[in-house]
Amino acid sequence: MPVISRFYGMVVKMYFAAAEHNPPHFHVAYGECAGVFDLDSLNMAEGDLPEKAQSLVRK
Repeated sequence: MPVISRFYGMVVKMYFAAAEHNPPHFHVAYGECAGVFDLDSLNMAEGDLPEKAQSLVRK
């Protein structure tokens, strides 16, 4: 899975081809925590990413 961004210790990864992994989403790793975010709503679909980190991801 390609890395598309790194900031504040977080690593954002996402597949680019539409057929690779539906529905569209991206993954965020932050230390020992991780989260999967819906691309349309930016809500965390699964994971244990702290609220502060989730807020930074949405911005």
